[in-house]
Amino acid sequence: MDNGAERYRRYLQGDDSGLAELIREHMDGLTLYLNRIVGNIHTAEDLTEDTFVKLATKRPRFSGRSSFKTWLYTIGRNVALDHIKKEARRGLYETTTTAQQLQDEEDLERSYIHKDQRHTVRRMLHRLKPEYRQVLWLIYFEGFSNKEAAAIMKKTTHSVETLVYRARQALRSKLDEEGFIYEEL
Repeated sequence: MDNGAERYRRYLQGDDSGLAELIREHMDGLTLYLNRIVGNIHTAEDLTEDTFVKLATKRPRFSGRSSFKTWLYTIGRNVALDHIKKEARRGLYETTTTAQQLQDEEDLERSYIHKDQRHTVRRMLHRLKPEYRQVLWLIYFEGFSNKEAAAIMKKTTHSVETLVYRARQALRSKLDEEGFIYEEL
């Protein structure tokens, strides 16, 4: 995985979808990181947007000396620090946090963790046997019942139930190898 370098290169060559993909992938994580710097989730959201605007307008060169994500977060950090300096000079920098800001921050963190967990599960699915992948996909991602999955896969309902059990065990084993943390969101 290139962490975004290939998509950024595509954007620089005129493919706007590359930047859109980068924004979708890195928006929440960068916002949470910047929130740790500025202490205000709404300001962090604005600074995240400013970071992506900077990528789009100034088109800085990515040298490849670090991962793309490290490079992007460094740009975001610099944008946040510039913001803090500017606000401090104007005497406007505020460190108090409202209940709504805390709730917004918590919601964003929950969303980010959930998205990261889904990504990990999908990645681990690709390491399973094709039959396991297929049955888990049909039941958990597409919402089919065991009976419907059996009809699609041309198997008996009992064999699909057994297959689901084994596939879940195999997936759990793969997730455990990755150190996946099971928590209810």
